[in-house]
Amino acid sequence: MAIPLFNSIASWFLKKRIHQIELFTKYPHEVQQEVLQDLLRVSEQTQVGLKYEYGSINNYEVFKNRVPIVAYEDIASQINQCRKGEGNIFWPTPIKWFAKSSGTTDSKSKYIPVSIEALEQCHYKAGKDMLSLYFNNNPESELFTGKNLRLGGSQEIYDNSTSYFGDLSAIIINNMPFWVEISSTPSHKISLIPEWETKMDAILKESIKENVTSFAGVPSWLLVLFNKVLDHTSKKNIIEVWPNLEVYFHGGVSFKPYQSQYDNLFPGTQLNYYQIYNASEGFFGIQDLNNSDEMLLMLDYGIFYEFIPVEGSDEDIIPLSAVKKNKYYSLVITTNGGLWRYKIGDVVKFTSTSPYRIQVTGRTKHYINAFGEELMIENADLAISNVSRKLGLDIIDYTVAPIFMEGKEKGTHQWLIEFCKAPEDLSQFSSLLDKTLRELNSDYDAKRYKNLTMRMPEIIPAEPKLFYKWLSYNKKLGGQHKVPRLSNSRELIDELIAFNTTKQL
Repeated sequence: MAIPLFNSIASWFLKKRIHQIELFTKYPHEVQQEVLQDLLRVSEQTQVGLKYEYGSINNYEVFKNRVPIVAYEDIASQINQCRKGEGNIFWPTPIKWFAKSSGTTDSKSKYIPVSIEALEQCHYKAGKDMLSLYFNNNPESELFTGKNLRLGGSQEIYDNSTSYFGDLSAIIINNMPFWVEISSTPSHKISLIPEWETKMDAILKESIKENVTSFAGVPSWLLVLFNKVLDHTSKKNIIEVWPNLEVYFHGGVSFKPYQSQYDNLFPGTQLNYYQIYNASEGFFGIQDLNNSDEMLLMLDYGIFYEFIPVEGSDEDIIPLSAVKKNKYYSLVITTNGGLWRYKIGDVVKFTSTSPYRIQVTGRTKHYINAFGEELMIENADLAISNVSRKLGLDIIDYTVAPIFMEGKEKGTHQWLIEFCKAPEDLSQFSSLLDKTLRELNSDYDAKRYKNLTMRMPEIIPAEPKLFYKWLSYNKKLGGQHKVPRLSNSRELIDELIAFNTTKQL
């Protein structure tokens, strides 16, 4: 009786938050202005607050005209000062945690400050809201009769011991409230094992015996774990291992290319897929409806949002109240972690403005525009997902880069794709992919017209586990690391194509 009672109490408690969520959806602009003023008032006496005179900023226009828009490189030296123990630079309370993030597989790492306020008022609050929205849409849920299987990153400690850094997931797990720990698997100790392969084996051994009712993590890395589970148990699918699974909370990369593989892992079930939008810099969106590909923009987490149209410049930046549906925007945030007008590098599209719902369509640097085709990652993910489904194929991972024009030879896009089983007819796959991309993207279609600028895309099947081995060789295994899907240069794809699969891992 204890477990069902706990499930009932937990679901009742979580549903109480729905009223507050409804409040910010009803008064979004007022809530956002209040967030901005709270951030400014708290930070008046910080170094940046004194420099830009936060104490005299009383509206958005003054804020917009006085405080500069920044990228990571603009504040990297100040962040390094924070990591060495200097306080009150961006934020008044001490910051001892830094989320190590590359965002891509670039070698240069970013260290994003994570304040106690960001942990409590943003990340942990979002975790509760994720469950609140799920329970609100699924009142008969028995989620808390079992455990959540979480797959996070690893923890590292900064050398001079004045601060700590690691994957955001590790920081969150390290500071997790007790009630989350008792309802999660694997344990705190195993979750923070730094060596990825060792951790995967430990997760397998501990979690296989648990009653897992939900799981959370990046789709690509969970597939690796699930395949290990099937190998270990000799079961045909994951439902035979954990029959009470009911929801997967996913984020980090687009889920579309992985949908068919997950459907195969959970046959004959009504498994719910719930998308979340969290990053090292903050937690921004949560799917608030069943069977949706949109996320509610969360407006009361101590984050103030601004948006730059992707076809515009920094001078064209606008607040939430000025955005329009079906337009692409680069996201700029001001946070309770001490980031001020920070360009996060993500591109979003608003699917609704009442309430504000978004889709993440890619990265500002993850697109291909070698020939004026403006191919966004949203187009690529959707196209390869649709084509794979039509041809009955499963995709493990992929990356795309241009083949540039040379002499009279037309340019094109080269797709390096790891299939579960490569298609027998690559030309059919290429033709259907090209046709789908032309339907999705008018700029791509114009450049492909009569092969005037671009010829048919070129498909190269990757050797088994090529992307996994490449990430392992470069010491980038883990949920925070991803192979960039689209690139305007050939540096990455050439390295992958030339990668020697006999390298020792």
